[in-house]
Amino acid sequence: MKRNVIIIGAAGRDFHNFNTYFRGNEDFNVVAFTAAQIPDIDGRKYPTELAGDLYPDGIPIFAEEDLTKLINDLNVDDCVFSYSDVTYQKVMSMSAIVNTAGANFMLLGPRDTMVKSTKPLIAVGAVRTGCGKSQTSRRIIELLMDQGLKVVAIRHPMPYGNLVEQKVQRFATLDDLVKHKCTVEEMEEYEPHVVRGNVIYAGVDYEAILRAAEQDTDGCDVVIWDGGNNDFPFYTPDLNITVVDPHRPGDELTYYPGEVTLRLADVVVINKIDTASPEGIQEVRDNIAKVNPTAVVVDGASPIKVDDPSLIKGKKVLVVEDGPTLTHGGMKIGAGVVAAQKFGAAELVDPRPFTVGKLSETFEIYPNIGSLLPAMGYGDEQLKTLKLPLIIPHVMLL
Repeated sequence: MKRNVIIIGAAGRDFHNFNTYFRGNEDFNVVAFTAAQIPDIDGRKYPTELAGDLYPDGIPIFAEEDLTKLINDLNVDDCVFSYSDVTYQKVMSMSAIVNTAGANFMLLGPRDTMVKSTKPLIAVGAVRTGCGKSQTSRRIIELLMDQGLKVVAIRHPMPYGNLVEQKVQRFATLDDLVKHKCTVEEMEEYEPHVVRGNVIYAGVDYEAILRAAEQDTDGCDVVIWDGGNNDFPFYTPDLNITVVDPHRPGDELTYYPGEVTLRLADVVVINKIDTASPEGIQEVRDNIAKVNPTAVVVDGASPIKVDDPSLIKGKKVLVVEDGPTLTHGGMKIGAGVVAAQKFGAAELVDPRPFTVGKLSETFEIYPNIGSLLPAMGYGDEQLKTLKLPLIIPHVMLL
């Protein structure tokens, strides 16, 4: 008898877990995905073109709040938790919901989900969203390119559009960002790579993506896994680097799978030490020593620069910060706030009285964002509502 499975996800790790462990596996029947964290990604299907011959009708994607009903209605045996940046309390609360409904609660690990590359591969991850992983990845790429190496980056998935079209995406020029209909979040991640001159891949099918990257027409000497959120790598790394954040000390031991990334690391980068408290830095340092004493620890500063500080000094400032960092990342401060404080802003403008539509919904779901404006640009409707508060006649920091 096949076991009926629901994969609990957020349009990333969930698809990868399916592709590497369940696709083509006749012992299981994946009856549904559920979706969370990212707006408007439920109500779709994981298409048969990606799901394979065992799923001629594809696999439906439902909202996570329907999980108990789905377990009962679809006679589900196993639920596989497959997304990141969540507290242990959240993980085990989800386990309680699943177990109460009668199903098993599962977590898949590296052995069953990591894909081996034919090229040297460096993985860069983080214990939480917003630690500074992307800037770390870009700096590593610069160092490798300075050595004359051809570097291809692969980014953790952000498949919010047409999944078939997003199976394997290659970005080598700015025109590719338009071609692939990138969201604001995707453009923010991909543009620095293509401007620098290295190719970056992303998409849905990460074994197919890796094979394409290894054979890239521009050449490939080294692959960089630019991991998203706080997930452990999709690929088997030859060097594993994890970034931690002393602005959120303790999170490295209380979030899943952030602690996994910390324990797996060969190198741990303590980022933002120029703006974090000494107490926060020391707590993170102690926690690294506790769970991964053999890791090489690198202290990293994240200096904030602006082109014209006079535009900020004494002004009312609207700060626009990275959306995921403020929402499921839980941050109350980002680079924009640091810049406002450093260069003498008179006050931060509260955007909440001016928000409408999807942006207002974001503040309702994540009320602790406070007086910052999250750059929520996952779709056309969100972009439209994001534009409205930007007419406030004040200096903006993005």
